Amino acid sequence: MERPDRIVLLDVGGLAEPQRVLRILEWLRYLRMMLPVTSRAEVKQNQKQLVEQLTLIMMGSPGPPVRHLLAHNLAVVYSAGDTFSVYETIDRCNELIRSKDDSPSSLPNKLAAVACLGSLYQKLGRLLGSTCSDTVTNLLKVLRSAESQGRTEIMLSLDRIVAGLGSSASSCHRDIYKAARSCLTDRSMSVRFATAQCLLALQNEASFMSGSDLESLVSLCFKAFEGSSYDVRLGVSRLLGKVIARAVHGTSPSRQSTRRLSLEEALGLLSTGFIRGNSGFLRGGGDMLGGSSSTTRYVRLGATQAYIIFISTLGGHWLSRNVLVLLTHLLDIVSHQKATQTTLEAACSRRCISYILRATLGELLGEKAQLEAAREICDVIKKLMKSVDAVLSDSNLETRFYTSDITASPHALVCAVQELGDLILGLGTTAATLLRDSSSGVLDTVISLVLHPSLSVRLASAWCLRCVVVSLPSLKATLLNRCTERLIALKSSHEAVSGYSLAAAGLLGSIRLCPLGVPQGKGKVIMSLAEDLLCSANQNSRLSVQRVQAGWILISSLMTLGPAMVQLHFGRLLLLWRSVFPQNPKDLDIERSRGDSFTWQVTLEGRAGAMSAIQSFMSHCGDLVTEDILNQLLPPLPCAVALLAQLPSLQKLHGNSLKACSVLYRHRLYQLLILMPPKAYQGSLCAIIKELVADLSSPDYTPSGALFLLPSLCHPDDLILLGPSLQESDHRAIEEQFVHSNGIPGGSLEYDPHAIYHMPSEGESVPTPLPPAFTVIKTAASLFGVLLSNMPESQRTQILEQLVDSIKQTKGSRQQSVQLSALSALCCFLKHLASNHINLGPEETRRPCLSLIVGALESRNPWLRCAAVECMARLAHVVSEPLYTSSLGQASFDKLKVARDVVARTGHSLALGSLHRYLGGIGSTQHLASCVAVLHSLSQDTTSPEVQTWALHSLSIIIDSAGPLYNVHIEPTLSLLLTALLSTPPSHAEVHRSLGRCLSALLNTLGPELQGSGESEASQRNYCLLACSVMQENPDCLVQAQGISCLQQLHMFAPQHVNLSSLVPTLCEVLLDNSMLVHLCSPHLILRRAVLACLRQLAQREAAEVSEHAMTMAKDGQEDLKIDVNMRELGLEGVLLSLLDRESDLQLRQDVKETLLHMQSCTGLRRLSFWLRLHKDILSASADFAAVASVDTTPEEDCEQSCSDSVLTSRKEEASTLTVSPRWHTRVFSMECVSMLVSQCAGEGGTHFNMVEAQEMKHKEPDRDFLVLHLQELVRLSFMAATDHSEHLRLVGLQALLQVIQRFSSVPEPEFPGHLILEQYQANVVAAVRPAFNSDSHPDVTAKACQVCSAWLASGVVKDPSDLHRIQQLLLSSLSRVQMMKETSSVYSESTTTMETLAVLKAWAEVYIAAVERTGPEGGSVCIPEDSLLSLVQADISTLSKLWLSALQDHALLTLPPECSHQLPSPDGAFYTSETCDAARPHYLTSWAPILHATSLWLRNTGFLLADSDEPGSQLSRPVTPTSMGQEHSTREPVKSPEDLNSERFHLILGICVEFLCCLPVDAPMERIAACLRAMKALLGGVWPRAHVGANKELAIELISVLHRLLLMRESSEIQLLALEVGKQILNAAQEHVQERRRSAEVDDGAEEKETLPEFGEGHDTGGLVAGRSLVLGALELCLCILIRQLPQLSPRLSGSFSGRNATKQPLSHDSSLLISASLSILADLPSLCSPEGSVSILPTLLYLVVGVLQYTAEKNPDGRLSLAVTSALQALKAIVSSPMSRVEKTRSSWTGLLHSSASSILQSWDSGEEKDRLALLTAITIFILSANPEVMSEPRLQNSCLRRFHDSTDNKDPNEQLKSYRLILSIFQHPAHDVVAPYIRDLAPRVVRHLSHADSRKPQSQAELLVLQEGVRLLQALITASEEKNRPPIMSMKFHLLISFLLDENTLCSASPCSRALHDFGLQHLTQFGARHPDQFRNLIGSSTALRSRLESALRGNQESLKPKPRVVRGGGQGSPTIQLKTNFL
Repeated sequence: MERPDRIVLLDVGGLAEPQRVLRILEWLRYLRMMLPVTSRAEVKQNQKQLVEQLTLIMMGSPGPPVRHLLAHNLAVVYSAGDTFSVYETIDRCNELIRSKDDSPSSLPNKLAAVACLGSLYQKLGRLLGSTCSDTVTNLLKVLRSAESQGRTEIMLSLDRIVAGLGSSASSCHRDIYKAARSCLTDRSMSVRFATAQCLLALQNEASFMSGSDLESLVSLCFKAFEGSSYDVRLGVSRLLGKVIARAVHGTSPSRQSTRRLSLEEALGLLSTGFIRGNSGFLRGGGDMLGGSSSTTRYVRLGATQAYIIFISTLGGHWLSRNVLVLLTHLLDIVSHQKATQTTLEAACSRRCISYILRATLGELLGEKAQLEAAREICDVIKKLMKSVDAVLSDSNLETRFYTSDITASPHALVCAVQELGDLILGLGTTAATLLRDSSSGVLDTVISLVLHPSLSVRLASAWCLRCVVVSLPSLKATLLNRCTERLIALKSSHEAVSGYSLAAAGLLGSIRLCPLGVPQGKGKVIMSLAEDLLCSANQNSRLSVQRVQAGWILISSLMTLGPAMVQLHFGRLLLLWRSVFPQNPKDLDIERSRGDSFTWQVTLEGRAGAMSAIQSFMSHCGDLVTEDILNQLLPPLPCAVALLAQLPSLQKLHGNSLKACSVLYRHRLYQLLILMPPKAYQGSLCAIIKELVADLSSPDYTPSGALFLLPSLCHPDDLILLGPSLQESDHRAIEEQFVHSNGIPGGSLEYDPHAIYHMPSEGESVPTPLPPAFTVIKTAASLFGVLLSNMPESQRTQILEQLVDSIKQTKGSRQQSVQLSALSALCCFLKHLASNHINLGPEETRRPCLSLIVGALESRNPWLRCAAVECMARLAHVVSEPLYTSSLGQASFDKLKVARDVVARTGHSLALGSLHRYLGGIGSTQHLASCVAVLHSLSQDTTSPEVQTWALHSLSIIIDSAGPLYNVHIEPTLSLLLTALLSTPPSHAEVHRSLGRCLSALLNTLGPELQGSGESEASQRNYCLLACSVMQENPDCLVQAQGISCLQQLHMFAPQHVNLSSLVPTLCEVLLDNSMLVHLCSPHLILRRAVLACLRQLAQREAAEVSEHAMTMAKDGQEDLKIDVNMRELGLEGVLLSLLDRESDLQLRQDVKETLLHMQSCTGLRRLSFWLRLHKDILSASADFAAVASVDTTPEEDCEQSCSDSVLTSRKEEASTLTVSPRWHTRVFSMECVSMLVSQCAGEGGTHFNMVEAQEMKHKEPDRDFLVLHLQELVRLSFMAATDHSEHLRLVGLQALLQVIQRFSSVPEPEFPGHLILEQYQANVVAAVRPAFNSDSHPDVTAKACQVCSAWLASGVVKDPSDLHRIQQLLLSSLSRVQMMKETSSVYSESTTTMETLAVLKAWAEVYIAAVERTGPEGGSVCIPEDSLLSLVQADISTLSKLWLSALQDHALLTLPPECSHQLPSPDGAFYTSETCDAARPHYLTSWAPILHATSLWLRNTGFLLADSDEPGSQLSRPVTPTSMGQEHSTREPVKSPEDLNSERFHLILGICVEFLCCLPVDAPMERIAACLRAMKALLGGVWPRAHVGANKELAIELISVLHRLLLMRESSEIQLLALEVGKQILNAAQEHVQERRRSAEVDDGAEEKETLPEFGEGHDTGGLVAGRSLVLGALELCLCILIRQLPQLSPRLSGSFSGRNATKQPLSHDSSLLISASLSILADLPSLCSPEGSVSILPTLLYLVVGVLQYTAEKNPDGRLSLAVTSALQALKAIVSSPMSRVEKTRSSWTGLLHSSASSILQSWDSGEEKDRLALLTAITIFILSANPEVMSEPRLQNSCLRRFHDSTDNKDPNEQLKSYRLILSIFQHPAHDVVAPYIRDLAPRVVRHLSHADSRKPQSQAELLVLQEGVRLLQALITASEEKNRPPIMSMKFHLLISFLLDENTLCSASPCSRALHDFGLQHLTQFGARHPDQFRNLIGSSTALRSRLESALRGNQESLKPKPRVVRGGGQGSPTIQLKTNFL
């Protein structure tokens, strides 16, 4: 509804009933939006009409959503307007409530009146105090006779009355309390929940509830827990916890003093409910539960949640002070006899206590407090262990075994140790101080528990040790050694054997979670120890079972280490596997006939352990499971299967002592068979199936216990029909007790000790396997499905009929258990058939399947109905016949037509939907219409909410699967949904949930059509928005979550129609409401997931709008809104960051992170200061911040810091108790966000990294922000993270520091020119990296620190020698560690050692590269200053070079294919072992490129000639490395010559380069490719490699081919330029080789044949060049590839696509010009590599390319300069034209013709009409004239054309062009071959003289004109020199007269212009030179004319005074030409 300027009154005239209700709802929503923003005057003006209309709505039977909106709006109207008539409205409501009309039609009116009363009193408060008593009395009177909806609404109204009136209603509090007592135990769950809410509000005002009536209230709450629902338990536990917390806290709202409850008393009250069920015994009752275990469990779970509410209400600070008291109390409870009377009760109690500890210690405490709590737990464990030791050491057997000391209970130890492990796991590496503190003795305490007599305690201890090593990987090897040593030493103790083996297994199972691993030797030790245990099992019968179990669990856990570790021991495992079972059936029979119960127990334990080991092998070492391995594993299987059939007889013979072993044996065998292909044991299928059917037919559990099968049996979407216990929630860990309420004592480690090395399920901290009696059924069902699908079709029918018969033979509850097991097996069978596309079989096979399904489809058990429906749908899917499917659907139709019972209607309605789910539309639209009609009818059956729920759920499935076919049914379905939403009571939450699923499915079906503007689309969209709003206001959290999800879908399909200004505040309110307490106190996990998922989607599109709306909500929000994060300053972003510390759900945390990242990426650049401040506050929570901040903090920053310390915490004192400092994982994420922010700014570039520009822009635009202005904060944040206790945070901090160095290393410091901005942070950087080099640092941290050090040294920031030395010392310490690694034992795996070694070598390599580049290309050959970076590296270059070469050799070996492995001299490398080669490959992959580059530079600088004393004995196959250090010299191979060493090194480096560039990965980074090319470039810079490449033509060709392939694959200009440079070096090497051969040939041939050029080079026979064998052709392809890409016009095929050659109008980029220049320089060298004949073959191509480049790039530049491409083309042209090959007699004519053609082509392009740089073309013509053979340009027509071009240039009015043409003419005049240039001199000399003759009348006005005249004088001098003696006088006279004309007389000299004065000086200088050079001619000329003589004398007189300083100026003027002269002399 659009928002008008004035309030619009309701008009529903003429509307039918459905539209009338919708119109009323829309108007009420509109009124709720308008009233708060409407002026009071306008409200008063319309108040009467509004009240009348609202009253009419109240009397019109409003539904629940309407009545709540009605009540809210009525209260707001009176609050904003006059209150005169409010009493009349209250009286009317009371009269309506008192009405005697009990008809159903009057109930909605009464409920609306009750709701209005509650809202009026809540809004108006004390104004209505006088009427409160009558209203409350009236409500309480009606309450006695009201039905459940009325009772619920009355209690909610009383809740609002109490909250609104406060202490004013104190007279009514006692009456309300009395009424609420009876309602709190009401049979209706909604009434209980509403009553709990009412009492929660009442306890804030009524002090007697926490005083005199406290005990009775506590007893009442415990009674309310009995038979309660999930929501009721949450509400009542919240009430109970709050009341007791208030009693302890002592805060009373009234003035009367009340006695504060002591903590012990409060805990005692809570414990009574936990232990006994309720506190009725306080009044003399005793145990009031009557022995009902289910009732006890209800109360126990409620008490558990009350504990958490109680503790969290008191806060984290209170908890940190009372950890010991709470811990002792909880452990006493779990040790109480009544809490652990049975195994079931003990498991439940233990899980509840662990849950309380996790929810309080794990969530409410910060990291420091958690460390203290861990110490307290450790002290408690020590005390408990002392009592255990005392009992065990007691000599009195009675007191030893029958002691009642509760502290000796193992359950207390289990809970304490598990919580200790969880705390350490959560703390991560920050727990290092705790674990390494010898005074606390945490490790010793935990290890001592492995000797406890209880298995559960030993398992808990083992798991705790596993948590320890996951948090602190450095302890893995130490603890593993300790366990193995103690296991060997205490083999005679069964507790030690069991405990230490479990601990070792847990440690081994944790290694896969630690990337750093353990040494390979540990696996050998474990395998040997396990073998010893198994072999010695028979030596001591007392220890046989324990040793067998220990041996196999060690082997099984060893398998989790993966193929690399297991492969070495598989042979020993195979021997043990075969030795456990009999070799043949005869041996099995003999074995059966002998042996007692104990022997069989040991045997079955051993065989079950062996099968567990093989199962673990197949699960974790899949790469090793080949067909050959399988064949070796199969022989024992037949005997194992045969023994399966003998187990019942053995158990009957030896009694129940074998029952547990038999079940375990079955379970292990079934698990193993599932992993093996059925064909492997084809012969035993029948025997196995028989046993499976027997197991499935006689399950050992009660029907409700079979619920563990449901999650895998039913579809996940259908589980919601079975109740909230199966849904995700914060309390699922304890709520699962109801799923397993009868028969299953919950999961626990002692049921399967092998779970100790398994991974826990998602959301669990400890694996919780179920007992084998239950898991064996699950595995039997899975195996049944696999095996039955592999059996013949004829046998399937018989087996299925056996299952049917087994069900018929049972009755009652037992039958339900068998049915569920059979359905589980059938479902697995059908799943396997469908996934493998196997046919079910004939009709006979379908019949028993359908019989199994139909028998359960109408069961009263809803679980069976769901399972049957799923099996029916899968059966139809497998059969896949339309007729069969239709028959199934028709059967359900027929049943629904006649059935009236709930069971049949629910089962068959769900069947219709499930058939659609797996088969899409079933047949036709008619069938779809029938399904929809039936389900619509069932959905309106208000008499049965269960039928409604199932029918609506089935309808949602059909909507989802039907897709567009459902469009015709959308309108009636939407109408149905809205009607149901408006009329269904809120107490029927399950109906509302199904309605929400239907709406979601409809939105998916509508999709983008929701964007439509038509009337139908608008109506549908409006209905959907209304439905979403109704769902959002539903009290059920799951319905609210569905409403938010539906709005999210609407936003996805029609974002413009979703109002973010109302949606975002709604989401934030939900988020903040649930973050008021620790999330474990809130039941709304699914709701929070929906909120965060919606926010994540909104942030992807409109992050800025989301942030703005959230900030607006925070600023304009209510003052009483409690926010534990200062949202008004940090907005939604701060709230989301705080959630990371509160939430443990992985999906929710991921949504939070993605939302934050989207918001930062969108607003990061605009709100840079905000984001940096936000992350700074997070990171400042580090424990080391006090030390961190002191490193570099100015006083101003100290003040700023103190002002912002509390940014993340509320300033309210009461909220501060809830604040938890950001934990390490949040700080890690925050630091990662900072790095992303830097990367984002780097993508923006520019001003973010320029301090001067940033300051200027900030001054102009204060709102803008730039990263460089926050550099100090970035360094500080990086430093804080890099020096934290958390290793993860240190890694991220070092990475951020590296990023800062890389981005800001070149930024200058504006205040100190010549300095860099990072120089001021040198101390910070050194201090940040120094801790990473400590001996206890993790290798990955050290590796990252090395990378930072290398980047810091290479950046050029560090210039002071002392600073360089500090960083060098850190790197030297790491280098010394590398050298000692092989000599010392490591606690990490060999691959980790490899990683650290390579990181150190890579860092040194990067430093060396930077040092060499900084020194210059000559590297080590120049004199190195002592304080330079290179000198620091040179000191250790000998050691480094050897290590680099070893690393490169390792890398080369690892890149070899597997088939070459047998050719290697040794399977191990220098820094890796054969077992860890796969794990080492990634480390080499990231490190080899810089090492390769550094090695190449080192080899280039040493010239490949260095052979020191250590080198002769070394070799590349086994270099001098840490692996070979210390070996005897006698083991070394013979000494190699320097030539051999050079050759090996050369081929090693070149081979690595070629292998990488040939097999270039798609994702190979450009840095690696560039490093490889630079390495090749450096390598070929040496003399020896050049000679080697030049002499090996095939190698050179291959290298050129590799480079060509690289150019085709990579577009990077940097890579292409490097490739061309390398190609140039290869050609230079070949050129040097050819020249050397020619020189040798000239010397050998003698002086008489030196006139003929020796014919060496390609094509010397025929001139033909063969592709693939020609280096020249390869180089030509290389250059052509570049030139065509940069200038497509050069290609005849591509030139046609450039109409008008528009592409040439685009100027070439600098990179393109560089590439063209490099290509042309290669082309210019190609003729020298050819023989004369070969040169003729390539000459046309060369000339075409060079001339083409010249023509297409010769564009006129504004500054008159030649471009780089033109310059390079002219250089290449000169090199080609002047090639010696052109003068060889037999090819001279060919060359002449081709050059002649090229010159003609250039001349033709002159007249092409395009605007070209004609001087460039004229330069090219001059090159031809001067450098080519004379006959090339001797043709008269060509000469005339050239002369015409010169005439045009000299006649040009542009002085610059005239100057350049003069210079070209000068080069012609000066050419020594006069016969070549004579025609040009004859033609051009008179023209030049004529131009110069006008100089007397035209004085120079500019510098350019001056230079033209000066150049003309030089031309005349050149002409004189070139002329014969007889022809010189006229020219000399001309020059003399010209110089005289330059002179000024004494009168005009002083006032002359600078150009005239410069010309005057130039004339005098050259006249002086003329007189000295030609004295006779000078005297004759000066004497021939008096005028000339007088002019000269006048000039000399005028110049006499200034003659001394002026000549310099004259000379300067004369030599000023280079300012415009060409950069390169092409001639």
